Amino acid sequence: MNYRHIYHAGNFADCLKHTVFSRIITYMQRKDKAFRIIDTHAGPGIYDLSSEEAQKTGEWQDGIGRLLEAEWSKKAKELLEPYFSAVEAYNSDGKLQFYPGSPMLARNLMRKQDRLTLNELHPEDFKNLSKHFAGDIQVKTQEISGWSGLKSNLPPKEKRGILLVDPAFEEKGDFFRMVRGAGEALERFSTGTMCFWYPIKHGLEMKEFNHDMTNVVGHPNTIVTELWVKDSQKSLNGSGMVIVNPPFTLVNELRIILPEMAKILSQGDDSGWRVNVLVGEDGNT
Repeated sequence: MNYRHIYHAGNFADCLKHTVFSRIITYMQRKDKAFRIIDTHAGPGIYDLSSEEAQKTGEWQDGIGRLLEAEWSKKAKELLEPYFSAVEAYNSDGKLQFYPGSPMLARNLMRKQDRLTLNELHPEDFKNLSKHFAGDIQVKTQEISGWSGLKSNLPPKEKRGILLVDPAFEEKGDFFRMVRGAGEALERFSTGTMCFWYPIKHGLEMKEFNHDMTNVVGHPNTIVTELWVKDSQKSLNGSGMVIVNPPFTLVNELRIILPEMAKILSQGDDSGWRVNVLVGEDGNT
């Protein structure tokens, strides 16, 4: 409960997560039918990058700060437009002061027929979150554990949806809880698009985690994407996402975006990216 994302808002890990998230939301809107977005660990919704906490680490400067100032290829820039436009919507004066977390990013991209469910357990973060969405009939906020929300919020009544699971990974057992949660979520909503975010650090068994997710999920059409910007023994080096039922366009889109993003966000000689199929559409790994 001591983890506060304000110290890390807009960093390179957020850049990967929100790039993927925005591309999936955009794809879902190709059909007029409504869908629901469920964010299991929502946080306060938006972050003030001028705050003492954000200024203390300055991680956003090597994340979203670099991305907005970079020169992109035409195709990559087009694919990143939904993400960048959402960030710019909360910074109308052209100065980067506020960074939208997943809730605000989703809300900015939603249509009037779409719905958003936000779960947050941290009391102060939930208080701020609920204030941001007070009176918004398209958004439901719940002061509950994200893991509990996997059970209570699925399947959505719209029968179409996106699930984002991105815990802080500050508590022992979060990797296990994610693997277990993925299995529970698929039992309830096997057709949903599900995104499971995780950090990349030394000392974390990433191959074991991907192996466990493959075995537990075992779901046709599952991919993994990762972005890392450095190779440090002490700090976060990158992050990844396991995505079940991704849009068929997503792999090729990320293969356009991530080579450029890895270069822009690099903090040394050990930056890189990958997009791989964990389980193919035929069920083979």
